[in-house]
Amino acid sequence: MVSVRVEPFRSFEASVPAALEAVGAAAALARQELVVIKPNLVTASPPPVTLPVEAAAALVGFVRRNCRARVVIAEGCGDAGLSTPEVFEALGYRGLARELGVDLVDLNTAPTVRLENPSFRVFPEAWVPELLTRAFVISAAVLKRHSLAEATLSLKNMMGAAPPRRYGNPGGWKKGRFHARMHRAVFEWASHLTPDLALVDASVGLAEFHLGGPPCDPPVGKIVAGFDPVAVDAAGCRLLGLHWSRVGYLRLAHGVLGRATETDG
Repeated sequence: MVSVRVEPFRSFEASVPAALEAVGAAAALARQELVVIKPNLVTASPPPVTLPVEAAAALVGFVRRNCRARVVIAEGCGDAGLSTPEVFEALGYRGLARELGVDLVDLNTAPTVRLENPSFRVFPEAWVPELLTRAFVISAAVLKRHSLAEATLSLKNMMGAAPPRRYGNPGGWKKGRFHARMHRAVFEWASHLTPDLALVDASVGLAEFHLGGPPCDPPVGKIVAGFDPVAVDAAGCRLLGLHWSRVGYLRLAHGVLGRATETDG
């Protein structure tokens, strides 16, 4: 077992289970009763902007083979003009849910609970989806550069759980309150909702911008997995040609949410 696995990409069906096996995910899943897969479905744009439905299917298959937990795919899109159910439909997740018998949950409208950390500057109070507070959460992110945050990976992927009625801009981006102080906001939100397991689809990658622009050329050709989301994101940064310390929210999270180390198994 390794702390972080950077697995060569062959197919989602082959490489997702291989990466998860390498970090010992099967044993952790065996103890769970509720597993939530949180993909990056920020909008209805196809991969590599969003997580391929095939990657989600491979994740569901791995979970099902290793435990009897209820499996939920949950996301709250950020698109100003689309609802999460519309994004689920456009990207094939509605069909996947029917085929595999998993539940889809819109985190933008899900019931919330209040969490507190008085030491925080941006979110000393956080209203988070209640579902995520009682589940084993897998952050299933996509490897992308980001125009405001340098990179978006497993920790920043948790922004999708922020309910727009509290964290959106009226008539605009559904997670707009994160933008003014992006790095501290991402760090504090991820501290409230730290994923239990992180997986990053680096099969292709976006080289410049999280909502479009050129894909990585050549494609990165990796799947990254681990229980330490900071270490997983550090490995993802390296695949993008960045050092993790250039990413402000990872500097804040280092030594707090994880070790920011990486291991190629």
